[in-house]
Amino acid sequence: MCGIAGILSKKNIAFSHLKKMTDALAHRGPNDEGHWANEYHTVLLGHRRLSIIDLSDKGSQPMHCLGRYTIIHNGEIYNYIEIREFLITKGYHFSSKTDTEIIAAAFDFWGKRCLQHFDGMFAFAIWDNKEQQLFCARDRFGEKPFYYFEDDEHFVFASEMKALWAMGIEKEVSKKMMLNYLTLGQVQNPSDKETTYYKNIYALAPAHYLLFELLPFKYKLYQYWKLNKESKIDCSVKDAIEKIDFLLGSSIQKKLRSDVAIGTSLSGGLDSSTIAAYLASKKINLTTFSATFPTFEKDESPFIQKITNKFQLQNFAITPTADDLINDFEKLCYHQEEPFNSSSIFAQYKVFELAKQHNVPVLLDGQGADEIFAGYTKYIHWFLQEILSRHKLGENLNQLKQLRKNNQPFTWGIKNHLAAFLPAQAALLLERKDYKKTVHHPYVHPDFLAHLKGHQWDGIHRPIVTKLNDMLHFNITEIGLEELLRFADRNSMAHGVEVRLPFLSHELVEFVFSLPSTLKIKEGFTKWILRKLVEKKLPPEITWRKDKIGFEPPQKNWMQTKRFEDFSMAAKQKLVDEKVLAQKVLVKKVKASDAHASNNFDWRYITAAQFL
Repeated sequence: MCGIAGILSKKNIAFSHLKKMTDALAHRGPNDEGHWANEYHTVLLGHRRLSIIDLSDKGSQPMHCLGRYTIIHNGEIYNYIEIREFLITKGYHFSSKTDTEIIAAAFDFWGKRCLQHFDGMFAFAIWDNKEQQLFCARDRFGEKPFYYFEDDEHFVFASEMKALWAMGIEKEVSKKMMLNYLTLGQVQNPSDKETTYYKNIYALAPAHYLLFELLPFKYKLYQYWKLNKESKIDCSVKDAIEKIDFLLGSSIQKKLRSDVAIGTSLSGGLDSSTIAAYLASKKINLTTFSATFPTFEKDESPFIQKITNKFQLQNFAITPTADDLINDFEKLCYHQEEPFNSSSIFAQYKVFELAKQHNVPVLLDGQGADEIFAGYTKYIHWFLQEILSRHKLGENLNQLKQLRKNNQPFTWGIKNHLAAFLPAQAALLLERKDYKKTVHHPYVHPDFLAHLKGHQWDGIHRPIVTKLNDMLHFNITEIGLEELLRFADRNSMAHGVEVRLPFLSHELVEFVFSLPSTLKIKEGFTKWILRKLVEKKLPPEITWRKDKIGFEPPQKNWMQTKRFEDFSMAAKQKLVDEKVLAQKVLVKKVKASDAHASNNFDWRYITAAQFL
């Protein structure tokens, strides 16, 4: 896990510009740094290294390979050992034990098709001196970041936007992105994956690669992988569970490849507990890290304790406070670079900090399971609508009964019946509802809205949902998952910690997508098939929990403290001064909200103010 940066230019560029960029990424790679330029100083590549695999100097980057390629890489190729063994049979020789050297050789052998062979999280750039081309790529789900800027004379890229700003690229917030965040809570544009919170800075979309030619100084973007939401496999429940067991076990096994200590996050929920159970079965002396809130009604300490007791795990816990949040808020925003919707991000930030303090630089984490196995309660009504639209009224009523018996929080009424048979109209109505939220928000300054005339619809998009997979696909590939992955990447790298996500093996995701919805939500439970998989591995109090906490700190309590109210008022004043919010917002009392509340406006105000 590292930080990468590069500059391509029509004219000679001084190393000092590249050095400013890598200095801005020092937290991502505290162990080493490296810089390289071609003979004309028109191609410059820089790297900050966090040493995880092959801790020797042979793993330093930029890395030169085969007398032709220079590569910088951020991330991990988990199946690099298997690829290396294959390439050796084809005559390749390697001087290091790194996965970075494997990427360059694989590119030499397969060309752009090498991406199809990689199982990993990655963002890398390879300069091909023979072809005078730069090949850049990002992993399938967007675990690792890649940002870029281009004008008539420069193409500049880096792992984080702060490296671009350090070089002198203008930092200007997109007013439309800010409006969508303030009113809808969106920090991504589902209609344009390259859009960021800032003008003129773009993100290479997940599952894409970029090919830049020095002459005639232009680039093209290509998508190399798509998640097929229509795929269907006819198999028994037993066979499905066995396949998931194999794929998840294989994913976890590969993610244990490391030359440094590995631990895991442990929230007390199903996903992190599942990973802990698999690791415990391998007799690994595992250290776990948690955020707990002993006086909070949603504290997960009892569930964490059940897992640590069952598997005899060493656990370190931290209890963040409202004062901690305020004291660290500016630093947290500095690392995140774009807004976030709740204090859950801060709790995660402190967990990774705790791992750093205990010298555990690699953590496994359960992110992604909710999106692929339909774990969020928001998916329930889409599931019920799918069943109803297939005219399975009896099954629909049976599923409703079981979900209500388990006290699952979801809404179901006449609108859902209509949406089941009129999905396109339902999507349009939801888009119009979002549009009204943006243009009729009571506290947005009219001058701010006036600047956006003609662009009110930008970034407003709802999918046509005819089945559960449609919504899961939307959250994984368009808006939702990538946002969570950004939080994890910035929070972990802020402390020089690498986070690995076993549930986001593309083979596992593809298989789960091929299964029917009735295996994902069944018998009144979300994530039913995952629960069946681990019901003999975990305590039943965890496997068959009926409440979904979702890594939630006591945000509402924090927001009710005097210091936080003052903090919030100062943020609103700043937004008023900048004519983002209207003056009347200052007489509105701060509304304390839970971390996952839908209309968490006061939280958005304090966050947006930090990014002006």
